[in-house]
Amino acid sequence: MDSNQKTLDLMLEEKYEKAAQLLNEQIEKHPNDPIGYINFGNLLVKVKQYEKAETFFQRAIELDDTVATAYYSLGNLYYECGQFQQAQQQYERAMQHGLADSDVYFMLGLSLVEQSHHMLAIPYLLRATELDEADSEKHFQYGLALAKSNYLREAETIFKQLIKIDENHSDAYYNLGIIALYFEQFDRSEHYFQTALKIHPKHVLAANGIKKVQSIKND
Repeated sequence: MDSNQKTLDLMLEEKYEKAAQLLNEQIEKHPNDPIGYINFGNLLVKVKQYEKAETFFQRAIELDDTVATAYYSLGNLYYECGQFQQAQQQYERAMQHGLADSDVYFMLGLSLVEQSHHMLAIPYLLRATELDEADSEKHFQYGLALAKSNYLREAETIFKQLIKIDENHSDAYYNLGIIALYFEQFDRSEHYFQTALKIHPKHVLAANGIKKVQSIKND
C-alpha cells in the first residue's frame, strides 16, 4: 500500500494524528510534490482548520498550477465555509484543468444553487446525474433546481426516477405532492404527501401539505 492510500485510509478511520504524521513525513521526503500538500489540506478541512488548509492548497498550486484536485479541494473548503462564489470559481478551474467526474459537476451545481442561480446550475447537476446514475442526492438536487426554475414537469420526471433509486426518499414524495398540488391533482397530491409522512412520520411539511389539500377539497 502506498503512502497516499495509507493516509486516506487513516482519514476514513478518523485517525487524524497518525495521518498527519504520515503526511508530514511525505512532505519532508518530497517537498516539491503537490499531492502531499493537497492531502494535508484535506485533513485540515476534516478537522475544521480552514485557514491552515487554504495555505496548503495554495502551496500545492504554487508547485504545480495544473493539478486539478488542488482547485477542487480548495473549492470544497470555500463551499464548507459558505463562500459559494469562491467555491464556484475553484470548481471551474478544476474542470478547466481536466477534472470531469460526477462530484465536481455536482459541487459546481450546488455552489450555483447556493447563490440562487438555479437555472445556471441545471446543466451541471444534469451532468452529475448522468455520470452517477445511482446517486439519489444528485438526482434530488437536480430535481429541486428544475422545480425552482419552473420546469415542473421535468422536475416531476426526475423525482419519479429518484423514487425508483430510493423508494424511501420522503422529500422526493413531498415534492411530487407539491407539483401535483400546483396542477390541481388533489388526490394524487394527497397520496404523495401521505407517502412522505408514512416514510418520515415527523415530516412537518408533508403533514401541512395534507391539511392544505384536505382544506381545498372540503371548500
